[in-house]
Amino acid sequence: MNLLPSIPQADPKADYLAHKEEIDTAVARVLDSGWYILGQEVIAFEQEFAAHIGVRSAIGVANGTDALHLSLRACGVGPDDEVITVAHTAVATVAAIELCGATAVLVDIDPITYTMAPNHLEKVIKQRNGGRLKAVIPVHLYGQPADMPTILDIARHYGLYVIEDCAQAHAASLQGRKVGAWGDIAAFSFYPTKNLGALGDGGIIVTDNPELAERVLMLRQYGWRERYVSEVPGMNSRLDELQAAILRVKLPYLDKENARRKELAQLYNTLLVETSLQLPRRRADAEHAYHQYVVLTPRRTELQACLNARGIGTLVHYPVPVHLQPAYRGRLGAPGSFPYSEQVAKEVLSLPIYPQLTSEQVRTVADIILAWDQAHRDG
Repeated sequence: MNLLPSIPQADPKADYLAHKEEIDTAVARVLDSGWYILGQEVIAFEQEFAAHIGVRSAIGVANGTDALHLSLRACGVGPDDEVITVAHTAVATVAAIELCGATAVLVDIDPITYTMAPNHLEKVIKQRNGGRLKAVIPVHLYGQPADMPTILDIARHYGLYVIEDCAQAHAASLQGRKVGAWGDIAAFSFYPTKNLGALGDGGIIVTDNPELAERVLMLRQYGWRERYVSEVPGMNSRLDELQAAILRVKLPYLDKENARRKELAQLYNTLLVETSLQLPRRRADAEHAYHQYVVLTPRRTELQACLNARGIGTLVHYPVPVHLQPAYRGRLGAPGSFPYSEQVAKEVLSLPIYPQLTSEQVRTVADIILAWDQAHRDG
C-alpha cells in the first residue's frame, strides 16, 4: 500500500485549501458567467500580473512550455536559428527551442547559483562567431535569479534577444527589479507546484515591448488579429477563464507566501549549517523565491532513502543534464562537456518547502538529516 509522505516535498492541495473559500467563489463566478475562454478573468489577470512584475504587457497561454515557445517565435526564432541556454534545467526549456525548429546550444552553470555562467555564455558566442545565434534563455532555476545585468550586456553586444525562463521564480528579484522585467520577453509557468500555481496547467508571457506583445497575442490564437483571419501561422494556446480566476485569487498572496518560503529556507540554513551538505546560496543583490530548497551531497541516494523511510518527501531537480538525456544524447554535447551541470545533477536533492510547511516540520526534517550526517561522519 503506497502512502503519501507525512511531510511531502511540495503540497499543492494544502495551497488550494489555504485559499479554498475564495477559489470556490471565483470558480462559481466563472461557471455562472457562461464565458470560459479568453474572457474578463483572463484580461483582468493579465493586467494584474503585468503590474505585479512591473511590465506593460502580459499574455496568458496554456502552459509554461508554450510560453517559452511563443516567446521564441515572437522574437522570430525558427528553423536554422540557434538559441543558447543551460545544460542544467527542466527539459521544457530545450523542448521549446526545438518546437520552433531551432537548435539549442548549451552552456554550463555557475556552481554556486546553478544558473547560467556568463563567462561560459560569452565563450560559446565567440566560438560560434555569431552565425546562426538568435537568442539567449537564462533560467532562474529553483527561484534564484540569474546574473541578468551581465547576461544582458553580453547579449546586447552580440545582438541577441534575451528570453527569461521564469517558470520557477515567481516574484524573485534582482537589484529590486523582478525577474521577467529584465529581458526582451519572459515566460512563466503556473503548474500546480509553482510558487503561483493553478489547479491545472497555465502559463503567461510578459514583455515591455509592444511589438512582441502584439505578435504573441496573434500567435497564441491561430495568428488572428481579426477573428477567423490568420495573418501568420499560429497555434491554440490559451489560458482558460477558470485558471485565470483561480490565479487572480492567489496572486495577492504571492509575496507573503514567498516571504514564508524565505523564512523556512533560513531556518534550514541555521539548522543544517554544520552538516556536510552544500546548502543553497543567494546572490547578494537578489531576492530568492525558494521554489525549491536544494542541497548537494555525493551521498544523495542514501540521504533520500533515509528521509523517505521516515515519511519525508524529496525530489531530484534534475537527475540528468539535458545533453545526456536519451532524446538529446549525442546532439547537444558529449559527456564531460558541462562539468558543473553534470556534477550538480548527480548531487542535488530538493527538501520539503512550501508556505504551509510548519517550522516544527522543518526541524523534524533537519533532525533526521543531522542524525544521518553524524552517523556517516562517525562511520
